[in-house]
Amino acid sequence: MTPETTMPSHAVAVIGAGPAGMYAARMLAAAGHHVVIFNRDLKYGGLAEYGIFMTKHTMKEGIRKAFRKILGDPKVVYYGGVKVGTLSDLTLDQVRGAGFSAVVVAAGAQGTKELGLPGEHQASGLYHAKDLVYHFNRLPPFATRPFPIGRRAAIIGMGNVMVDVGNFLLNHVKTPEVTVIARRGPAERKYDRKEFEAIAQYLDLEGLRAEIERVKPMLAAVGQDPETLYREIAADTPGPPQAGQPRLFFRFLTSPMRVRTDPDGNLKALVVEENLLAPKGGKIACTGTGRTTELPLDTVVFAIGDRVDEHLGLPYKGGEFVTTPPPEGSEASYEVLDPTTGKAAPGSFVVGWSRKASDGLVGKARKDAEAGTERVLRWLALLPAPAPGAVEAVKARAAALVQGHAPYAVTTSDIWALEEAEREEARRRGLEWFKYSRNSEMLEVIARAREARKAQPAAVSR
Repeated sequence: MTPETTMPSHAVAVIGAGPAGMYAARMLAAAGHHVVIFNRDLKYGGLAEYGIFMTKHTMKEGIRKAFRKILGDPKVVYYGGVKVGTLSDLTLDQVRGAGFSAVVVAAGAQGTKELGLPGEHQASGLYHAKDLVYHFNRLPPFATRPFPIGRRAAIIGMGNVMVDVGNFLLNHVKTPEVTVIARRGPAERKYDRKEFEAIAQYLDLEGLRAEIERVKPMLAAVGQDPETLYREIAADTPGPPQAGQPRLFFRFLTSPMRVRTDPDGNLKALVVEENLLAPKGGKIACTGTGRTTELPLDTVVFAIGDRVDEHLGLPYKGGEFVTTPPPEGSEASYEVLDPTTGKAAPGSFVVGWSRKASDGLVGKARKDAEAGTERVLRWLALLPAPAPGAVEAVKARAAALVQGHAPYAVTTSDIWALEEAEREEARRRGLEWFKYSRNSEMLEVIARAREARKAQPAAVSR
């Protein structure tokens, strides 16, 4: 491409350094634009670093290598430890005020879905899956937050997050009894069979058989074969768990209704309602019967998905940021709606889980980010070329904002030093991986590295 036909370079802000934000940054930089990433956590990675199960080291390191290459692009500037939102270090209006030609929000789904059960907020022993996943993946401050687990735990939900939580409870905490509670039936389970292998050895086959028998009439009523479903679920189970091993159970067609506690506020039981299945619009729906029962439990983990952060500064409704109607021929919209005009807010975009919360993992986030970035590139192509020096001026204003409002912000070189320190600590301890559990620990490492870098020129001159 000759200089005459090269598209002008713009400055674009990306909020979030998870898969969606990183792949959006890569695509923007590849098109010749300059990108400034503002990330809530000190370290980059988001879902890839703190959402994938903690023992999948090879997968995580492969993604880290790709992300390091993106951060190594001279057109990409990284600021970690910078929270953006109405209650945070910087507001979106402040970011926009730096003069960016576009702002891409890829902050994930940091809000929490709730069932609104009576007693849900008063009882101890109730957790949200995201918090627990952050805990075992060593994300501050969740890494050091206590999550006591009792002998009888339940996981609400039947997707891959349930499997990860179950993996932690069964393989690492050694919880004696874990029950998966699902509003729908066994045919509607959402987890991947390959992922389920991590906990299949704990499946109590007698318990599964009894549960299938319990819901057999409801399954038959919608033409589902109970025996086939039993065989599908039990297919990867090597046999009955050994004596003393934890046990995994399923409870289908069951909806949580309220929480019961002891006089000290500790979870005692979950009151649940039995459901029926019925065809509806070509799909299978479930309805409550009004019949309830109590399940004695010490711990409940809600693995029911997440919602976006309503305090980020974008128009919000029903757990999602409000976007414009999708263009003709498209299923998704990435342009943020301006509620005052009813049209797209100029230069404001959402990608990844910020567009659709809890939808897929790293691969889907990348695909969504790339589709959304195509829209961003089209927007940028319509803008006049920035004046000479304008892009560098935007980056300088962004740096001043960070310096003035985010005292613990870190840069790419800081992160390289931190990662090297963690690798060295892992080698010293004989571990496959090591992560600092507190931001203060990471900042201490970074401060020492900064001092060492300052001393380097003097050491060379001597």
